[in-house]
Amino acid sequence: MANSAGRRSALFIGAGALIIACGGVVVSRIHSEHKAEATTAWNAIPDVEIISPRPGAKTVSLTLPGTVDAWYQAPIYPQATGYVKMWYKDFGAEVKEGDILAEINSPGLDAQFQQAKADLAAQAAKYNLSVVSASRWQAMARSQAVSGQSVSVAEANKKSGYAEMQASQHNLDRFEALEKFKTVVAPFDGIVTSRNINVGDYVSSGGGEHSESGESTQMFVVSDMHKMRLFVSVPEVFAYILKPGLTASVSVPQFPGRKFEAKFLTMAKGFDPNTRTAVTEFTIDNPDHLLWPGTFASVYLTAPADGGVQQIPTSTLVFQENGMQVAVVDGENHVHFRNIQVGRMADTHTDVISGLKPDEKIIRNPPADLLEGQEVRVVVPAKGYEKEDEEIEG
Repeated sequence: MANSAGRRSALFIGAGALIIACGGVVVSRIHSEHKAEATTAWNAIPDVEIISPRPGAKTVSLTLPGTVDAWYQAPIYPQATGYVKMWYKDFGAEVKEGDILAEINSPGLDAQFQQAKADLAAQAAKYNLSVVSASRWQAMARSQAVSGQSVSVAEANKKSGYAEMQASQHNLDRFEALEKFKTVVAPFDGIVTSRNINVGDYVSSGGGEHSESGESTQMFVVSDMHKMRLFVSVPEVFAYILKPGLTASVSVPQFPGRKFEAKFLTMAKGFDPNTRTAVTEFTIDNPDHLLWPGTFASVYLTAPADGGVQQIPTSTLVFQENGMQVAVVDGENHVHFRNIQVGRMADTHTDVISGLKPDEKIIRNPPADLLEGQEVRVVVPAKGYEKEDEEIEG
């Protein structure tokens, strides 16, 4: 009996232990499932970093390449065909208006000029004869010795002779003007910046070529350098700063450390569709002729920026079919996409003209699968992980 009771007791103890063990397994499994569900729910909420917009820069500054050119620059072509008899002004020569630059020997033109003189003399003689003839016919007509038709013909011959004489006179005037082009003169006060001829070179009127290969297109270039023009191609997004009163600081390679002041003159009021830039012209006083045409220049522009502009990192922008947007987080950590109007865009920062408030919480680098109204978890990056924003530079 005692043994039977002991066996039953041991059996009960074993069954209880088994039940306890099974219960522990079930409880552990239930706990694991709850933990997995909690982990899944936690992971379903994306971690995001938020930033706030900051006021845009008070000034806009940018450095652009430019080209310095003469105030006036005249390429001089020959208007008389012939051979260069002599040139008198070389590279760098200072000239006054009307100074002789070169002379052209043109036998063909001289012969045409003399022929035009002879043609005028012949036409003048014919006209004088027609005048005398017309007077005689009119005298005979008064005595009714000739018909009225003959008198009319004589008058017509006189008028025709006068017209032919006038035509010959105009032809002579043309050759007389061309004769003056045998002497090439400076069109204004300036400096000879190019000479492309030598004694004996053949030059032809109009085109300016003086060799069979046509390696030169003009005889001289005369430049007025008392003041210079500076041409700069300004990007479209900065066009709003181009207005009267704008000045630029200019530096050139040949004078390191020296700055020249350039004043705004005008702009093209049209953008090149290939570069999206507008040609802008400045002026630089150059009384000592330190600056030369064709000089490369670095042009530093600065101007007041538009007011009411907010600045955000470019990494916060969302490009969707609805236009440019940013993802903002409300007080309950839910996402809302906000339409914005952007201004200037740079690699690191973008100016927002409208659509944002200064206290908005904007998601930096928003995930591509982020949805409207989705809950997010705002996190703070570890120290040293977040890169400080850099000030925008033009």
